[in-house]
Amino acid sequence: MTTIRKVVIAEFGDVDVVKVVDDVCPPPPPGHVQIAVEYAAFTGADVNMRKGIYPFQKSPPFTPGYSLVGTVRANGEGCTAFQPGDVVTVLSKYDAEAQLVNQPEKYCVKVPDGVDHQQATVLPCDWNTAYGMVMDSAKVSEGQRVFIHGISGSVGTALMTLCTLKGAEVYGTASQRNHDEIRAHGATPFVYTDKKWIDKMKEIGGAHAVFDPLGFESFDESFSILTPDGILVAYGNNGRTLGGHNRNPTCHIVKMIARGLNPLNGKRTTFYGISRQSSTYKPHLTALLNMVRDGTIKVPIRKFWDLEDIQSAHREWGAGSGIGSLLIRIPQK
Repeated sequence: MTTIRKVVIAEFGDVDVVKVVDDVCPPPPPGHVQIAVEYAAFTGADVNMRKGIYPFQKSPPFTPGYSLVGTVRANGEGCTAFQPGDVVTVLSKYDAEAQLVNQPEKYCVKVPDGVDHQQATVLPCDWNTAYGMVMDSAKVSEGQRVFIHGISGSVGTALMTLCTLKGAEVYGTASQRNHDEIRAHGATPFVYTDKKWIDKMKEIGGAHAVFDPLGFESFDESFSILTPDGILVAYGNNGRTLGGHNRNPTCHIVKMIARGLNPLNGKRTTFYGISRQSSTYKPHLTALLNMVRDGTIKVPIRKFWDLEDIQSAHREWGAGSGIGSLLIRIPQK
């Protein structure tokens, strides 16, 4: 057993329920590798889990952290894919915000030499989600118009980057403070609240694909700006956190999916969720790692906090300027 520091959410609630505690990490069980964590991604899922509103989440106590990068320390029985010292990344869903963690070997992917570790940290979750939605769900192609809600966030930035690479015209909503940076990436930004984006998109013929992490009434608005054969790809449901309300998103998701099943309407709808059990998880993640290595994409890192300052991360999520991903740095002893 090795003594470690890790984040624990002991109960649902406000920021003060998030603690950093001493614990022990047991040796890796069969089929698992033990990883000394360098960085963990910090996402809206962390905030929603802390509030107890993330779909199908664990009950407290638990350690959050959806993805990580770290160094293999030890192999459990039957593990031969990695050697101690190899740098790996993995979609963990939980447990990444800790100095040591045991993860199933089969879900870990080696980080190629030359790939920045901060960028690699957010590929398994946020960028993998964006990649699946662009390539598989919407099948974005050259000349299409796409609309992205929350374009300055981690998934939004990934969507913007990948859609631009596919040759699409990119539009989206973001806070006014981030509009100049979004324009610098070749996209056209709008503020969400004044709803001028609805009229503008209808004026230019609609969007072939809309990516919407907000949910609730936003689904109806997003559906309204689709081209006659367009697709609405929903994910995340962060509107519940950003809007400060406690409504259950399930009925809105069901309604959104049902709209896409209407045989009299050519518009389509789908909900996308990332899973490491998916057959595309490792191929997509490997493709993204190679794109970073080759310089095809660069993942913007907006800010990171040290592990001991985890409450600040929860307090400041959704605030501040800049685009891209958020990280927790995990110092080793």
